[in-house]
Amino acid sequence: MQYLRLKKQADYQRLFKKGKRAFSSSLSIIYVPCEHMRMGLSIGKKHGKSVQRNRIKRLLRESFRACQGEFSKNYSVIIIPKVCSEYSLNTYVRDLKWMIKREKL
Repeated sequence: MQYLRLKKQADYQRLFKKGKRAFSSSLSIIYVPCEHMRMGLSIGKKHGKSVQRNRIKRLLRESFRACQGEFSKNYSVIIIPKVCSEYSLNTYVRDLKWMIKREKL
């Protein structure tokens, strides 16, 4: 199952205003039901320089790709990582699966 990327500023603003939120120790997600599975990332400069931010983006995209079969229906999702000392794929996958089960997405 493929997902689409959130690209437009209006899509991000709509999600930040009307979306529901879920939190874990390493991630926050904002989601709203829609007709296609769509994903966007929001990573601020507090996470480090561009090399570190791009690595975090790659990890988050891979974790979403690994977990998107767990969703029961289609959602628009924004994933926001929390600042921590070390970022790992296993942590992101574990937390994303946990939030999907807890929120019954």
